[in-house]
Amino acid sequence: MPIIVLMNTDELYKIYLKNREVCTDTRQIKPGCIYFALKGDNFDGNAFAENALEQGASFAVIDDEKYAKDERFILVYDVLIALQNLAKYHREQLKIPVVGITGSNGKTTTKELLYSVLSQHCRTHATKGNLNNHIGVPLTILAIPENTDIAIIEMGANHQKEIEFLCSISQPSHGLITNIGKAHLEGFGGIEGVKKGKGELYDYLKKTDGTVFVNSENYLLVDLLRDKHVHKIVFYGKSADNFISGNLIMESPYLEVGWHREAMEFDDKTHTCKSNLSGIYNLENILSAICIGTFFKLDPEQVNRGIEVYQPQNFRSQVKKTDSNTLICDYYNANPSSMQVAIDNLKSLKADHKVLILADMFEMGKDAEKEHHLIAEKALHMEADLCIFIGEEFYKFKDESAQFYKTTKEAFDALKENPIKNSTILIKGSRGMKLESLVELL
Repeated sequence: MPIIVLMNTDELYKIYLKNREVCTDTRQIKPGCIYFALKGDNFDGNAFAENALEQGASFAVIDDEKYAKDERFILVYDVLIALQNLAKYHREQLKIPVVGITGSNGKTTTKELLYSVLSQHCRTHATKGNLNNHIGVPLTILAIPENTDIAIIEMGANHQKEIEFLCSISQPSHGLITNIGKAHLEGFGGIEGVKKGKGELYDYLKKTDGTVFVNSENYLLVDLLRDKHVHKIVFYGKSADNFISGNLIMESPYLEVGWHREAMEFDDKTHTCKSNLSGIYNLENILSAICIGTFFKLDPEQVNRGIEVYQPQNFRSQVKKTDSNTLICDYYNANPSSMQVAIDNLKSLKADHKVLILADMFEMGKDAEKEHHLIAEKALHMEADLCIFIGEEFYKFKDESAQFYKTTKEAFDALKENPIKNSTILIKGSRGMKLESLVELL
């Protein structure tokens, strides 16, 4: 039978409308889906196209004609570009608000908080997990259900022009940069490169007359707004002149926040919400979710309920109480900015015995030695009862002031021999250090 050869997105979109499930992994095939045969460093998705169809996919989008056997194989020039173009075309058909979120730290937590808030009133769709790159963003957009009221798209980046590209696909009508810090320095080429890269969201929203939500106490973001000449701005923060202002009521171990809307909203009442989040740095994440939820007309009860039912997952600011210790599990990822605030948070907590377990930060490039040295110094000056450093980078500064281990396995063996008890322990490091192996011991 003839092979379908698609040279434009319009034709592929007609097929997509009849087969709304999209899949890129044959281990997750759903009946009636469209399989996109992406390539990776060590695999060619074309080779699995026939298998995808055998498992129930209706169509397989391929870019190597030797794998095509019948009309179910859709031949395109480049599968990845076809996926991205299809998502962009689909986004153009959607007449709903789309909130784009990026930042060096806190974007996934903020996205999940905001999803929890908006879902109290709106049919909300959000990025699953951290599918926030050039593949994840298109997949997120193509997964938006037909009856959705609002979407939240998380956008990650490790080099300049990436946010610009993701904005061209997701086309956010509203946006938030959580912060700008020392993350992915190797790819961005330093902190100025990070600033420029994250600022691409502001560039897009300026060009499209979109709305920006900004923490008024983050002067780096406020200055960036002025440089970009963004017009539609909604501020949140601690001071009373913000659209949403709020402050901590309690912080040990979970944050409780008091907040209110600006006077022009004719609501002078202070509202209180209790979260399941640890870490003072999460105050701005909570306030951003309150701000955006209120902007989209949710009442205070709905907003508070959304904050209060959110449970942190995936090792982000999770507090685990064991028989012998209180663990602050924050090892999904790490960079100098998130390390600093995590250390400051442990310092501020009320606890009799405090322990720091810090592991290497990845993607630091030429700044790796300097940044690890600064974090080690900060940790040691905190005067915790015990500091444990893990990884090749931290090991360069080994001395008698703390415990140093080259690998997580070495630290595991040492802690097994000499267990820590009756302590509040911060566990922080890059995901690749696999610090979760220490949790059972602690």
